[in-house]
Amino acid sequence: MLKRRPITVQAAAALEAAEGLAALGVGVFTGVETATGAAVDPAGAIGVTVLALAGGLGMLACARGLLRAEQWSRAPTVLTQFFALPVAWSLWQSGQSAFAVPLGLAAILTLITVLSPPSTAWLFDDQDEEEAEDGGRPAREPEDSAAGETPSGEPRSLGRRLMDRLKEQPTKK
Repeated sequence: MLKRRPITVQAAAALEAAEGLAALGVGVFTGVETATGAAVDPAGAIGVTVLALAGGLGMLACARGLLRAEQWSRAPTVLTQFFALPVAWSLWQSGQSAFAVPLGLAAILTLITVLSPPSTAWLFDDQDEEEAEDGGRPAREPEDSAAGETPSGEPRSLGRRLMDRLKEQPTKK
């Protein structure tokens, strides 16, 4: 079991939080612009405001979830990066490189860090340990451990753990 939070998880959480704060900033900016009557398209600006604020809060929740080793936080983190890449491309094509480059780099770096083997192992190992502590699945012997370690104490790959869990499933006769 990995006890310390890997630097890759910390980096992914920091990048996701930075994007979340930027989205909140966009939401506040467009909200103020709409409220003062400066928005060209008020109906569109209201939509952007709501989406940016909700998205920003969601990204901040994902960043917190990553730091707390909550498995649910990984999928929406990846999904937000897949949304950020076309936005960055669109900004690039419209000549907004000052926004496009940081957003594109943040999205790529977040994907790399959140999907890296140390991040995956840490997120999944902590979840398995919590299930055993909460009385979910009974703890097993080291050679059949759900905690993700081999008898020698080395972490097993996610693929190996998934294959082991598939073998545990009852089969129909």
